[in-house]
Amino acid sequence: MTEGTTVRIKSLMPVLSNAEKRVAQRVLDAPGSAAASTITTLALDCDTSEATVVRFCRAVGFMGFRALRLALATEVGRAEGGAGSARTVSGDIRPGDDLDQVVEKIAFADARAVEETAQQLDLDALRLVIEAIVAARRIDIYGVGASAFVGLDLQQKLHRIGLVSFAWIDPHVALTSAALLGRRDVAVGISHSGATQDTVDALAQARENGVTTIAVTNFPRSALAETADLVLTTAARETTFRSGATASRLAQLTVVDCMFVGVAQRTFESSQLALEVTYDAAKRRRMKTR
Repeated sequence: MTEGTTVRIKSLMPVLSNAEKRVAQRVLDAPGSAAASTITTLALDCDTSEATVVRFCRAVGFMGFRALRLALATEVGRAEGGAGSARTVSGDIRPGDDLDQVVEKIAFADARAVEETAQQLDLDALRLVIEAIVAARRIDIYGVGASAFVGLDLQQKLHRIGLVSFAWIDPHVALTSAALLGRRDVAVGISHSGATQDTVDALAQARENGVTTIAVTNFPRSALAETADLVLTTAARETTFRSGATASRLAQLTVVDCMFVGVAQRTFESSQLALEVTYDAAKRRRMKTR
């Protein structure tokens, strides 16, 4: 199971042509086999032309098929060398899987989402995001569905260290919020697909006002990413029955935690004081045990 190359291919799938998607799926299904294939064999297996294979390679960031083969072979070899005797687990849940297989596959998909997100996270972009949040007058966060919970988590974390932040999950209220933001503010849009219209619209409205806009998405060429000044990408592998659910949310929460800890480091003294004060306030609500 390769890491960097397959993660990149998955993230770019939505912007590929249908023929290029067939090549991409073939590579994702069997990266070792693709690495050992000739360009002619791969084209025939995908019912397409050699020119399409070359276009696919360039679309996912390689100069040509030889460069793709080399990257796949290197990553497959590294993965096999590090795997030892460990059993390979498929992330896809089948109707006939028993409960222990379901639990194992869910744990595998969730763990890989966190690991691969950390591996490919753009640290330069993350530093700029942290700087923008530290300097912001207020931070408004937009997300719906599963991403709304992630937005609320980010708002709660920032609020606990004394930063003025709001998470808006109602699309109309989000647009109202975005319309009132200014150049000293930051807007964060969270969407696994990057194609959630409500979130894209709110971030676009904020950007029109000169707000620094940040996207957290699994797809770096999505509409949300194009609307943002800064993009932080996740690497979630959704399995059957769970699209837009657990793995993507855990990957987003990983990015949120990196953002929060980075901001807390930059504002260490005030953050520590705020955490202590809020902890003491909440501690009073705990029931006394006998």
